[in-house]
Amino acid sequence: MYKIIVLLVVFFLPLFGQAQVDVHEASGEYEYPTDPLVREKLDKWQDLKFGVILHWGLYSITAMNESWPLVNELWKRRDTTKTYEEYKKWYWDQSKSFNPVKFNPEKWAEISKNAGMKYLVFTTKHHEGYSMFDTQQSDFKVTNGPFANNPKADVTKYIFEAYRKQGMMIGAYFSKPDWHSEYFWWPRFATVNRNANYNTNEFPKQWKKFKDFTYNQIGEVLGNYGKVDILWLDGGWVRNPQPGEMEKAYVQSSKSYYPPYPQDVDMPRIAKMAREKQPGILVVDRTVHGSYENYRTPELTIPKEQLKDPWETCLTIAKGWGYTKKAPIKSGTWIIQTLAEVVAKGGNLLLGWGPTAEGEFPEYINKPLEEIGAWLKVNGEAIYGTRITENYNDGSTWFTQSKDGKKKYAISCIKEGTTIPATIKWKGNIPTNGKKIKLISTGKNVVWKQEGDSVVIEIPKELVGSQTAALAFAF
Repeated sequence: MYKIIVLLVVFFLPLFGQAQVDVHEASGEYEYPTDPLVREKLDKWQDLKFGVILHWGLYSITAMNESWPLVNELWKRRDTTKTYEEYKKWYWDQSKSFNPVKFNPEKWAEISKNAGMKYLVFTTKHHEGYSMFDTQQSDFKVTNGPFANNPKADVTKYIFEAYRKQGMMIGAYFSKPDWHSEYFWWPRFATVNRNANYNTNEFPKQWKKFKDFTYNQIGEVLGNYGKVDILWLDGGWVRNPQPGEMEKAYVQSSKSYYPPYPQDVDMPRIAKMAREKQPGILVVDRTVHGSYENYRTPELTIPKEQLKDPWETCLTIAKGWGYTKKAPIKSGTWIIQTLAEVVAKGGNLLLGWGPTAEGEFPEYINKPLEEIGAWLKVNGEAIYGTRITENYNDGSTWFTQSKDGKKKYAISCIKEGTTIPATIKWKGNIPTNGKKIKLISTGKNVVWKQEGDSVVIEIPKELVGSQTAALAFAF
């Protein structure tokens, strides 16, 4: 009887209770990889600090919330008079009109590089199930619609090539859930929520078909598109329920809820195959603690305190992950200052937006990306290749240090809308023996003095009153 109650609550409480949100919280623990090639790759990835995540799919056509309107959960309402089944058919029929004739991956990669980004994560398949690569496991793919005859129809191939030519690490986003696949959302049953809509314990053959389908598609992404550095798996609720998760779902409508049956896609098998095809690849099974979460991924949030384990926060430049027409757009200053905070706390920043259905980057990204790129071109020494330092923050100033620990950096953020003051002050991290402090943007030493436990820097007169997101110092 208890199992029946839990089943009912897990499925229906999200529909009538507290609103759901599609935000992944970071897992609470971390397990360092033991493979030396993975550890080497992880160290290189930690040097990069700043990357781009691109969401592109059928949702780009109408600038809707990516994939989620397909979910029959109250917190993702659809403004429609269609029945749910009619809506799903309408949504998936967008594949008949997806035709990004202005697709120019070389321009994408150039814009990203000029913004100071060092790695890419691209959505090869989102939850909607539409493959942005030439899969042989399904006809629901970009190479099977009006764009099929375009020379660059296999968009993943050309995106990866373009970004690789710019010297960037390549990450393949792949959704573990697939809401288009009959092996995940079986037409035999109603679709209740984001999970597999049948009990995998009762229908193990059906679930095995989905596991094989997932395994084969990931194998295609990692085997057919050159060097891939990161397998970025989304949909952390597709897993075996962990101790306490069923009870948590019973008590409240939590941000991540799970059915009372396993949704295990056999990560040991996937990871083994991934590293046979791509030795040293970072496997990021988001929010699933263990040996297949090579770095942690808090979403749309920054940890309150510094973390010593590898982590990455993903943030959007606009309102959503994909292409959107909704304001506001984050400013270059906000992103620069957020990057400084993230790096000082030990993380990488993965900044996201979505191309249009025509295959272009939206114009609203241009100004903030230009500002970020200009700042990093001058001040990147304080960001790239750095590591955490114990005293990492004082007010609006964030601290990093070189990997060898011989040099420290202070990144003093200037409140947006204000100008550079005559002096900058921070507590702690005082250069010993009167060592010099260099203002990185000018390459010249500044006049400074110690007042108690604080450093007070005299800003060059020609800079006072001008505007910048932050001043970076080396000592």
